[in-house]
Amino acid sequence: MVTIRDVAIASGFSNTTVSLVLNDRPAARRISQPTRDRIWRVAKGLGYNPNLFARTLRSNRSQTVGVVVFDITDPYCTQILRAIEIHLNPSGYFPILIDLQNDGVNFQRCLDALQGRRVDGIIAIANPTYLDTSLFSEFVKRSLPAVVIGRNLTGSPISSVATDNHKGARQAFQHLHELGHTKIAFIKGPETMADSIERWQGFKSYAEEVGIELDPRLIVELKGRNSTYLEAYTLAEEMVKRKVEFTALLGFDDLTACAAIRALTKAGYRVPMDCSVIGFDDIPSSAFYNPSLTTVRQQLETQGMLGAEMIQELIGATLEKRILPPKHRKLDPTIVIRDSTGAAP
Repeated sequence: MVTIRDVAIASGFSNTTVSLVLNDRPAARRISQPTRDRIWRVAKGLGYNPNLFARTLRSNRSQTVGVVVFDITDPYCTQILRAIEIHLNPSGYFPILIDLQNDGVNFQRCLDALQGRRVDGIIAIANPTYLDTSLFSEFVKRSLPAVVIGRNLTGSPISSVATDNHKGARQAFQHLHELGHTKIAFIKGPETMADSIERWQGFKSYAEEVGIELDPRLIVELKGRNSTYLEAYTLAEEMVKRKVEFTALLGFDDLTACAAIRALTKAGYRVPMDCSVIGFDDIPSSAFYNPSLTTVRQQLETQGMLGAEMIQELIGATLEKRILPPKHRKLDPTIVIRDSTGAAP
């Protein structure tokens, strides 16, 4: 391993001078630019890499951000994660990823592990079932700069980024209604999930406004811990067997909607000629499904970008011993019209 002493010998400068330059200490500004350039050229030529552990001990900063996700296999998380990494990278912060594997029991242990590695802040991509308010309060107790993505925490001391689920569900219903659909089925998410509650309220409120009476036989609910393809497929299959007429179906998310399309197709329905289907999220695969899925776009990458910006601001304020009020951003979703929706038969 190439050390600062090796660089000092090769460059002809003292250990102190080389250390100041390579560690980017404030005193390095007093060293001439040609000297600094030569030290960096020699260091790169030798293959020098800084000892980040030693630097952390000296500065009390690790240049790392803990990123907690509820399920790394969920397509919802992947777009947010990519945006977080892209926007942290230029600032020199390195994300440390921890997957809760859909089990809230792991939250405290994961938080302990991240704090033990002296992360400068934490971004949590929230599953509303497991990252509830009591868990969020841990960030405050531990004085950890934190941002929660995917949960609206307005009024909380924790900064948050979320989409307007209520508005998104209204947009989905409006799209179907404008196509002439009045007999619309809905597969709700688990009742413990905040997203599910907000989307159901948006769905219901639009129906009331336009005078459409919802048939309870066409409203089903996922009962698992989270949205799953298999459970959504089973629910859609059961709904078809009830022989209650419907011409459109709104899924809790894209996964649910795709499962419903499969169940409808297997039962002999043509999508969208016999039944239109619409999802929520706009995960990458939704555009390539057959038929391509009409959906409500959550702007997942924008959420990741905003989360990364917020955590950097919070970390900066902590280092400067400034109090930065929490920020809460709620993004407007947009409808993406593809091939899975059409005029009511």
